[in-house]
Amino acid sequence: MKIKLGVISFLAVGFLAVSLPLLAHHGNAAYDIEKTVTVKGTVTAYIWANPHVFLKVDAKDESGNTSHWVIEAQNAVNQATAGWSESTFKPGDQVVIDVTPAKNGRTIGKFKGRIVINGQQFKP
Repeated sequence: MKIKLGVISFLAVGFLAVSLPLLAHHGNAAYDIEKTVTVKGTVTAYIWANPHVFLKVDAKDESGNTSHWVIEAQNAVNQATAGWSESTFKPGDQVVIDVTPAKNGRTIGKFKGRIVINGQQFKP
């Protein structure tokens, strides 16, 4: 009986130790929530999937160099509730998007506000 209780306790602690990091990735710690960056460019990919929806955009910086942005949204269910669909963005679309940028300076971010697609304000 003591061995069975020990095995169950070990498995429970192991399960908790493995599952806790799964909750941590949903935070905003990687993003500078005090800043907003406007990304203007061309959609290269739109990934409608769980656990998150992603948009990839090629944008020119002030020097004319191309930056490859990856912009994260919530999961597909939440985005659908907000009026998004699998066809909201298409490769080749010209976009202007306000994002919360990464703290480390990489060209990744989260959708924050304004979304303009081919000159039209997106209003779900």
